[in-house]
Amino acid sequence: MSMSTAGSVRVHTLTAAATSLVVDVSSGVPRVLHWGARLDDNPAHERFLATLSEAQFGADGLLGQHRHPAVLPEQSAGWMGTPGLEGHRNGTAFSTQFVATGHELSGRPDQGQVLVSRAVDEAVQLALTTTIELSAEGVARLRAALTNTAESGTFTVDAMRLVLPVPAEAQEILDFTGRHLRERSPQRHPFHAGTHVREGRRGRTGSDASFLLVAGTTDFGFRRGEVWAVHTAWSGNHVTFAELGLNGLRLLGGGEVLLPGEVTLEPGNTYTTPWLYAVHGNGLDAVAAAFHQHLRARATHPASPRPVVLNTWEAVYFDHDVDTLIELATLGSKVGAERFVLDDGWFLGRRDDRKGLGDWQVDPAIWPKGLHSLAEAVRSLGMQFGLWFEPEMVNDDSELARAHPEWILAPGDGRLPLTGRHQHVLNLAIPDAFDHVLESISALIAEYRIDYIKWDHNRDLVEAGDRRTGEAKVHAQTLAAYALMDELRRRHPGLEIESCSSGGGRVDLEVLQRTDRVWASDCIDPLERQRIQRWTGLLLPTEMVGSHVGAPTAHTTDRTHSLAFRAATALFGHFGIEWDLRNASPEELEELGEWVALYKQERELLHSGTAVHCDYPDDAYWAHGVVSRDRTRALFTFVALDTSAAAQPGRIRLPALDPDLSYRVESVPLSAGALVRTRSGQPSWWLDRPVISGRALEAVGLQGPMLYPEQALVFRLAADQPTLKRS
Repeated sequence: MSMSTAGSVRVHTLTAAATSLVVDVSSGVPRVLHWGARLDDNPAHERFLATLSEAQFGADGLLGQHRHPAVLPEQSAGWMGTPGLEGHRNGTAFSTQFVATGHELSGRPDQGQVLVSRAVDEAVQLALTTTIELSAEGVARLRAALTNTAESGTFTVDAMRLVLPVPAEAQEILDFTGRHLRERSPQRHPFHAGTHVREGRRGRTGSDASFLLVAGTTDFGFRRGEVWAVHTAWSGNHVTFAELGLNGLRLLGGGEVLLPGEVTLEPGNTYTTPWLYAVHGNGLDAVAAAFHQHLRARATHPASPRPVVLNTWEAVYFDHDVDTLIELATLGSKVGAERFVLDDGWFLGRRDDRKGLGDWQVDPAIWPKGLHSLAEAVRSLGMQFGLWFEPEMVNDDSELARAHPEWILAPGDGRLPLTGRHQHVLNLAIPDAFDHVLESISALIAEYRIDYIKWDHNRDLVEAGDRRTGEAKVHAQTLAAYALMDELRRRHPGLEIESCSSGGGRVDLEVLQRTDRVWASDCIDPLERQRIQRWTGLLLPTEMVGSHVGAPTAHTTDRTHSLAFRAATALFGHFGIEWDLRNASPEELEELGEWVALYKQERELLHSGTAVHCDYPDDAYWAHGVVSRDRTRALFTFVALDTSAAAQPGRIRLPALDPDLSYRVESVPLSAGALVRTRSGQPSWWLDRPVISGRALEAVGLQGPMLYPEQALVFRLAADQPTLKRS
């Protein structure tokens, strides 16, 4: 951390890990002059960058536009691209010219640094506070708070967006789209002139959310190329974008998408943007590692070993029967499950998805003595007890909707929005509605000593307004959902929450301040899950991504896979089971038990190590793994997704190992001996347990076995002895 002054420019450098942020705080709103590779602690660099930032350009010479726009760009400073602030006072005061009034810089590189800047515009009577943080792990995040300083009159905020610059070398863009059962599908294209805008207007993060927007050098990959990535941390309507202006400037940015009238600031009131997270690194694995380390460093990050989950959804769906569920729990316990989660179907009148949402009372028709018999049986088997809720939703056919139709989010009294899954959204911004849901769920948590909530959210927020007033309410609903989670966790210390939203429809870093894992997708077909988990892992570490072993034939795709492929896929996540084990053969139960034992043996490594991916040249094969923090152990898998045009795979080059250590290649201890069928038998290195240096494993690698499609080979590396360094 240092500060330099060049003329009227005051420049601060925030540095942590391999990243530096150089920020000019002299001209109203802070301007980031450099976001990228770490710079030496040398004031000369800051003076040099400050001089560059004063350069003007534009062939016509009409606009004295700074080369680096502010993090909240203003047209008054010459910026003609996407504005940072859009707002007005009854159609006036639409353009700002903030003047700096002060700033504070605190922290140090090994603990994280925070730069808070303040500015005012006396003419439009607004104050702006901008916060830029750089964590010890190299994760930057920024947000801005806008206050109406007028003595009277409102200021309407239509949009606030924050941006960071990237250099001309950022030639390609990677982001994500998707749908239910196919979340986080990558799309990649050149960084074209104009604005690449990814808006989410579903009232939740969305299966089609950009998730992460990455700009990088040409042909960047997991282990190659320089990349810059941003993430908008917000669970409501949001935008993430990349912009290339005719002046040659490249920006990445994001913010909340506000519906008309959602934010009107009365005198003294403040609107604060969501956090915009940002990471720079060499290759996508470096970006992922920074995010993972940052999340793991939080005081709220799950600290206990992630228990093996047995979830009942794909086993029984709505067909709840106490004896059946206890039998399922018993079988789960025998194979090593540690947490039993009763999914949808336990509450009042719930026999399908048409009825009961909002009526959070145990259905006496199925459970005449409540859930106690099941909960006690589960605990007697040594497992935790979890329960499914969908707290933000209500069915038309429910006691709650009949009693309080005014609590349904709708554009006005005249009509209801289109239904989705036979349900509507409950307006949690109404205090009575909020309190009703809070007290109903809190009472159940206390009565049954619930350890874990699977928190679902199964429809978009369509025409989401206050039915009484007609005012748009997505912003307020998002804050209310956060407040509900916060209060439940405050009342019930130790309660864990899973973010589920039609599968992976609510995966963002703001909801993850309140939840302990995400359900990445309702699709647990392992072939689809290989893809979904690969890209979800760019943001989230393995312990936060629920990954379950399903039935042999997937319920969502009708594809059939071996138990080995299903379990090898689930291994690289928070392992669980979603399978009616009553239909499993004794041999399958035995094999599943061995996979559970392997997960328990390796979860400390899997949930604390560094995730790595090989840039394997053949798209038919993937290779990825986790390397321990001290680089003495690793667990890898080689996956065949498809047939290859080549007659034989190439070598698997294994990254991120210590080049000066020797590693013994080990098969995993399963009784079958081989996890997969191959065309040419087991590879020699699987059988012979060779000892190879980390340098050779990364430079040369292991010969890839000829796997049949949709198979995976799992193997371990353990440091054997130091390899002598060359003199």
